[in-house]
Amino acid sequence: MSGHYPFSGRANRVTVFGFFERNLLSLQLQEQYYKWWYDLAKNFIAQDAGLKAARGVDFEHYPYGQHAERNFHLHDYKWATAMIDLGALIDKVILPKMSDEQQHKVEHDHEIMLKGLLAQREKAPRPEPPEVGRYRHV
Repeated sequence: MSGHYPFSGRANRVTVFGFFERNLLSLQLQEQYYKWWYDLAKNFIAQDAGLKAARGVDFEHYPYGQHAERNFHLHDYKWATAMIDLGALIDKVILPKMSDEQQHKVEHDHEIMLKGLLAQREKAPRPEPPEVGRYRHV
C-alpha cells in the first residue's frame, strides 16, 4: 500500500494529534486536513456501488464517525478524534480497494495538500496549549 498517513497502522487519536501538533496545525487547519480526507472518502464511496449501498448513508452528515463533533480533551482533540474514525474507514476499506496507481495519486495529492496547509500556518496560528495534563478530559 502506498503512503503513510497519521491515521494508518496502529494509530490512535494521540498519534493523530501528535501529527497536528508536530506540524503546528491550528484547529482551522486541522479541519481543512480532515475535510480533504472526508471529501476523498465520500467521493470514492459514491463511485463504488457496494460501498455506496453499505456506507453511503454515513456521509450524509459532516463530520463522519461516532466521535464527530466531540472534543474529549482540553487540548482540542476534536479533529484528531474525528480523523481516527474516518481514517479507519480509509485505511481498512478504501485504500485496499484502490489500484497502486490510485494510491500513488492519493499520496502525491496528500503531499501537495499538506504543503499548502503548512504554508497557511502564519495566517492561522496554533494557540498555545493550556497548562493541564495531556489526558485530562473535559
